[in-house]
Amino acid sequence: MAVLERSELEASPLADLHTIADQIGLDGFRRLRKADLIDAILGEESPSSNGAEKSSDNDDGEGEARPRRRRSPRTRRPAGAAAKAQDDEADEKSDVDSSPDKDESPSRTSTGAARRGRGGRSARGGAGRSSSTRSTSSGDDADSDAGDSESTGRIAAGVVEVLGNGSAFLRVDPPEPSDDDVYISAAQVRRCELVSGDRVTGPVRTPRRSERYPSLVRIDTINGTSADEVSDGGRYDDLPVSWPSEWLKLDSKDATLEAIDWLTPLGLGSRAVIVGVRHVGKSETLRRLLDALGGREDLDVSLVLAGARPEEISQWQEGPLAPVASLSFAASSDSQGQAIERAIDAAKRVAARGGKAVVLIDSLDGLNPHAARKALAAARNLREGGSLTVIATASQPLGGETTVIALKSTGRVPIVDLVNSGTLRPELLVGDDGAEAIAKARTDAIEAS
Repeated sequence: MAVLERSELEASPLADLHTIADQIGLDGFRRLRKADLIDAILGEESPSSNGAEKSSDNDDGEGEARPRRRRSPRTRRPAGAAAKAQDDEADEKSDVDSSPDKDESPSRTSTGAARRGRGGRSARGGAGRSSSTRSTSSGDDADSDAGDSESTGRIAAGVVEVLGNGSAFLRVDPPEPSDDDVYISAAQVRRCELVSGDRVTGPVRTPRRSERYPSLVRIDTINGTSADEVSDGGRYDDLPVSWPSEWLKLDSKDATLEAIDWLTPLGLGSRAVIVGVRHVGKSETLRRLLDALGGREDLDVSLVLAGARPEEISQWQEGPLAPVASLSFAASSDSQGQAIERAIDAAKRVAARGGKAVVLIDSLDGLNPHAARKALAAARNLREGGSLTVIATASQPLGGETTVIALKSTGRVPIVDLVNSGTLRPELLVGDDGAEAIAKARTDAIEAS
């Protein structure tokens, strides 16, 4: 120890002092502050000798002293300067002795580096390497991903396809999948409010060992606009709304749809429910509505099946538009509500960006009342954006609808029950003459009943 100078020890980091104390076999060195540790290393105050004196004092059996433990430098070699530096900084703050197991644990930074595919070598070396390792480990995975993407220099551009689990793929050659497609995490989909059909760009990192596709590190642009500007567009529920004023014409030769079109007209942004007793034909009417609306290119139509019969699910899936979610009546009310909520959230993003979204739901009966009203309440006509129209089947009205389509059976074909049906502010959709015709037809129906 004669070669050690106090000035050199004082200039050394605590991690190096602990390494020296460990190799010369000082006991309890982790409990010492830096100044006391230097004194002990220089031999001016030796904790080990104090420990020996305490041990000899207890030979008469008055008490048990902590046994002195000498650590062999060969078997107790420090696992890595980086890991010790992290542990030592924590010890210096808390002044609590660390367990020997912690001293021998592998370097956390080297483990993280191995997971990131950067060699996985344990950090052993001087202060310079410890500093660089600590710098690497201090960043989160997102920062690591960003570093990986910058090294590749690849910027991906394509069309988003949102999956049922909330994540998405960036199709670089839409609409067909390819090996060059890029994975987008569900967190990014939610944060940037992505919907299928959005064109986005962003840097890419290479796939890791357990991954098949490269991943999008961040989203730079959405439909040619900065992602920051899109995300600052305002909260959907806080955007100003107006009564539905654009008529959602069905243009169908079906008798039931013609009755709906002229007697209970639907508008963009309507909250509509199709109600009636069991087996009256609510699902069939919704299917006919889907046939009438599904082919329109100006509408973003989606279908959710919640609480349906398995036979109905198969029939819906064979139709012109596959459901975004299909849950049978065996699914819990929470599962049904979550499926509907995901579809509604996607439609909200379409409407907030100026699109015309229509969500068809069969049905709301399996949801708890609050979830059912929440789904229906999402429909609205945005003054400075697009619209979200919700058309759902239910046993009875929920309250808050702008349009109620009540059905009654007359033998073969369900028709609209004008007595229990109606549209609020129909003059905004079909004009004053149309509204007067609806009122007259409804009066006649009431008198006939």
